[in-house]
Amino acid sequence: MATVTLKGNPFQTVGNLPAVGSKAPDFTLTGAGLADVKLADFAGKRLVLNIFPSVDTPTCATSVRTFNQVLSSLQNTVVLNVSADLPFAQARFCGAEGLENVQNGSSFRSGFGSDYGVAFANGPLTALLSRAVVVINEQGTVIYTEQVAETADEPGYDAAVKALS
Repeated sequence: MATVTLKGNPFQTVGNLPAVGSKAPDFTLTGAGLADVKLADFAGKRLVLNIFPSVDTPTCATSVRTFNQVLSSLQNTVVLNVSADLPFAQARFCGAEGLENVQNGSSFRSGFGSDYGVAFANGPLTALLSRAVVVINEQGTVIYTEQVAETADEPGYDAAVKALS
């Protein structure tokens, strides 16, 4: 269990992020058109999981915009935004913002939050996902993780990019 804060108030997650050097846990999320989005879909590519509570909050929206911009020029790299938002809300946001360099996956009907240790275990955001970044290499190995300590803060974009260098 990890402890994170929301506006200074401590809350726990259901577990911990996967360890750097470990095989990335398999997942099935729900994407556009309610189609499955699986880890296997990204085999042979570098994958950045941008995990957050809801795209309809300012910090989450900023992280989606920033990863769209910062990582769009990297070859063989995909950003997958993961939240419990319905796929329709994720698509609405990215469409309205003109964001074309990221993909979306909803955890609303999956065990992703438990498998990756990021679901809030208590507090007002229970069952939503805490803010985190997981970078997975072409072989499916976790090469970088960040559990953002204060949920209202942005992740360390530069550190995620550096892990891909």
